[in-house]
Parts: sequence; C-alpha cells; structure tokens
Amino acid sequence: MSVEYTDIEKTPLGKKAAGPVEWLDDRLGLAGLAKKNLRKVFPEHWSFMLGEVALWSFVVLLLTGVFLTFWYQPSMGATVYNGSYTPLNGLEMSNAYASTLHISFDIRGGLLMRQIHHWAAALFMAAMIAHMLRVFFTGAYRRPREINWIIGVLLMLLGLIEGFAGYSLPDDLLSGTGLRFVDGLLRSIPLVGSYLEYFVFGGEFPGDVIIPRLYMAHILLIPALLLGLIGAHMLLLVYHKHTQWPGPGRTEKNVVGYPMLPVYAAKAGGFFFVVFGFTALMGALLQINPIWSYGPYNPSEVTAGSQPDWYMGFVEGAVRIMPNWESTFFGFTWSWNVFIPAAMLLPLFFGALGAWPFIEQWITGDKREHHLLERPRNAPVRTALGVAGITAYGVLWIGGGNDIIATKFHLDIYTITWFVRIGLFVLPVLMFMATKRICIGLQRKDANTILHGYETGVIERSPDGGFAERHAPLPVGAQYTLTRHDRLPALKAPAEVDHNGVAAPHGRMAKLKAKAALFYYDGSIDKPTSEDVQHAEQHLGEHEGHPVELGDEFHGVSETGIPRVH
Repeated sequence: MSVEYTDIEKTPLGKKAAGPVEWLDDRLGLAGLAKKNLRKVFPEHWSFMLGEVALWSFVVLLLTGVFLTFWYQPSMGATVYNGSYTPLNGLEMSNAYASTLHISFDIRGGLLMRQIHHWAAALFMAAMIAHMLRVFFTGAYRRPREINWIIGVLLMLLGLIEGFAGYSLPDDLLSGTGLRFVDGLLRSIPLVGSYLEYFVFGGEFPGDVIIPRLYMAHILLIPALLLGLIGAHMLLLVYHKHTQWPGPGRTEKNVVGYPMLPVYAAKAGGFFFVVFGFTALMGALLQINPIWSYGPYNPSEVTAGSQPDWYMGFVEGAVRIMPNWESTFFGFTWSWNVFIPAAMLLPLFFGALGAWPFIEQWITGDKREHHLLERPRNAPVRTALGVAGITAYGVLWIGGGNDIIATKFHLDIYTITWFVRIGLFVLPVLMFMATKRICIGLQRKDANTILHGYETGVIERSPDGGFAERHAPLPVGAQYTLTRHDRLPALKAPAEVDHNGVAAPHGRMAKLKAKAALFYYDGSIDKPTSEDVQHAEQHLGEHEGHPVELGDEFHGVSETGIPRVH
C-alpha cells in the first residue's frame, strides 16, 4: 500500500505528527468534517458579538466556579465563626456562610474570584437578553431557526434559575430573604403548595437540605443542561449558517464574511480575553454582594431594602404591586396576590416568547426560509411589540425597587406603587404606538430617499433667486440594501362560503387570522417598485438639469444604506 506525504509530512517532525493524526482519522473520520467546518464563513457585524459575550461570560463562570468549589461547604449545619472578619466572631452561623466568609477573607484571591463569578453571572444574563432582543427585532428566529429560538428561551430561563441558585448559596440574610420569597411562591400554588414546600425544603421552611440541593443543582444539573443547550445552539448555528444583514452581494443563498480559520477563530479567541479582562476589572474594582454586611440568615429577621439580582427584579416588582386578592374555596385559601404575579408570570412570559415565531408565522403565512435579517423599521408591529415588552419589564423593575426609590428620592412609596400599577397598563401601549409611528416614518424616509435621491450638499441658485440643494440618485448598492426586504402581502377577507355555496369551515379562525394580519401590517409602507425608481431617476435628472458625478464627494454607503457624502 503506497502512501503519499505532503511537504510537511516528509519532514521528521511531520512524520511523527502524521501518525497519531492518521490513527485518529481512521477511527473517527474527522478530517473531512473538520475541513468543511473550519472553512465555514461567518459574517461580521457588531451586533453578532452579543452572543459571544454571553458565551465567553459563561466560560468565565465555569472557570471561577471550579475555583470556588474547592473551599465552599454546602452544609446548613451550625458552627461558631472564628475567622479573619472579627465583627462576626463568636456568632453562630451555617457552615455554608462560614465557608463563604473563609473564601472571601482567608483564601488568596478568593474574594476576587467570588466577585468575578458574580459579575460574570450578571453579564451572562445581560448579554443573553441583549442577544435575544437583537434576534427578535431583526427576525432572525424565522424559519429554519425556530428551534434555535426556543433553545435560546430555555437558556434564558435556566440562566435565571442558575443565577438565583448561586445567589442563595452563601446563606446570608439577603439570600435567605430571597429563599423566603420562593417559599411564599410555592405555598401560593393552590392545593399542592404546602406539599411542594415540604418537598423542596425537606420540611417546613427553611429546613436543613435546601442549600445542599441548590448546590448540586448549581454546579451539576443546571450547568450540564446549559452546556448541552449551548452545544445544540452552536451546532444549529453552523448547520443553518449565520444570518447576515442585507447588502450588495448578500443573498438568501450565501454568506459574506470571514472563514472560521484563521480569521474568525483569532477574533473570537481575542474577544474571550476582552470579556475575561472586563469581568476581572469589575471584580477587582466594583464591590458586589458583600455578604459580611448582611450577617448569617435567621428566619426571624429580614434585611431592610432587600433586592434580588437585577434580572429577577421584574418578578419582585410584579409581586409588590399586586393587590391583596385572596379567595377561599373548599376550605382552602387561594392567594392570588402571590400566585398570579410570581407562579404564573414566569411560565406565561417564557411560553409567549417561545411561541412567538409560530404565532407570527401563522399571522403572516410566511413559511419560507430566511437567512437575511430584517431591519426593525420594516416590521413596525413586531418592533413596537418588543419595545412595549421592554417598557413593561422596566416598569416592573421600578416596582421591584419601590422602597429603595422612595428612600433615595424622598418619595411616597404608595405613590410609586400606584404609578407602577397604572404605568404597567398605560406606558407599554403608549410606547407601542410611538414606536410603530417612528418605524413607519423611517419607512417613508427610506422610500423618499430611494425615489428622490440623497442630498449632495451642493447648493444651486435658480434664475428667480431661490436656493435649493441638489439631489442625486442612490447608487445601485444602496438601493439594493434599502429594498431587499419583502413586499407587503395583499390582504384579503376570508371567504364566507366555499365554491359550492356552503359555509366555509373554520370561518371564525380564518376571520381571526385576517384581523391579526390586518393589525400586523397596518400602516406599513411598501417599498418602491423598480418602475417607480426608474421613473424617479428620469424625473430627477430632468429636474436637476444634470446628474451629480459620484467622485471624490462620495465616500461609500453606511450601514443604513445611505451614501456618505462630504
């Protein structure tokens, strides 16, 4: 059997390296797969880095978390503290709290690692939310990426749970107050609430097993699920190819960018060190979660101004502004004031997020594959719904800190609560209307720019003494960018009867779909046709006298598709 060697393999070092590589390739068959995927092309845009921030902050979480597990003791057993932090010496506390103090004050670099870990968790959630907002506003979840969108929703949900579990592990007075909140949430579930409390806490709150259980979930169960979902997310990303912004040379069938090796891998590797350095800088300079200030958890005490981590603030706010609604049925008390805003809010929120791609697909009837992103202005209702959701989140966030806001700004807490209650229903509607009008206005601006050209900065004086700025037709590439989105569909009312004159089946559902489509496309401005553009260019040339030459004054096209002119 003859074997051919490349130039590298002919060297002594190459022959040594070729043996193990060939041995692995014969058994795993990775050469062909690696060759194909290492040349995978990825587009370049700043917004695509949001997902990378989430990925690399998760890696930082894993690295710092491994360090912390060496000294943390997940035990609720009682001990008397005699450590470096003298204000707490002689105080009885749990082993979990004592070990966290030990990490903070007695382990070299322990406090730094704790703070990096906590800041990385906050950054992980912030980057995930920002990444999902980018995906939502640009329509990157459309077919064939619905499953990847659902994976992203699950990652966000698991991130919330993982963050809360880690936040509770020190067993300080602040985190214990958060666990009391969860206990109330469980007990508010009708019929089975008390049974769930005994199952989760191993008895009546606080029990003696919740910290070990949270620890196992925090370091084993949830990270394993996160790793699996992140792996599936990345595999689907490679399989479906990356979405890209519309522009010259970019179509639904190609990707314009840089290959995985060497360009993208080098950039991604460098970006990891940027994220790691940024979180390390925050951990070194910005204090977070000073557990020694709170003291050990005592069920009879509650910290003043208790606040959860920022990403759970909206749930806290929903509970704080909920009226005191309770009912009694069959001898049981139904606490709607906790069950609705706490136990029901999260499932409804994440369920609606996961179902949105299919809801939009049902409304629009668009089941085609989409690999080009959609500018937010070209989907006014979707963009307005997203802004309304952000507004509702922000209003609940204010409600979650109503006591802190009242204290710091010397305001009445009841006034703040009523403002949040009313604002939760009014402000999202106002922001929806305003955002939709802004998007439609930007659509009109794009259409006007396409038809009437761009401002050249050249001022002309007419024979009657008037002054006007000369316009020039957009370059073809800029026209392509601004008109790459789909035309609006022709909306028709559903047929009342079929071809035989019989009442059409599913008439109510068809009417509902027609109304939803009318709402979704209401007010949207369709893009100009090619005939409109040609007619406008001819009219522009005749009106201006002579066209402007795109010479030194034209400096390319911006990301919005408008030429840069100086």
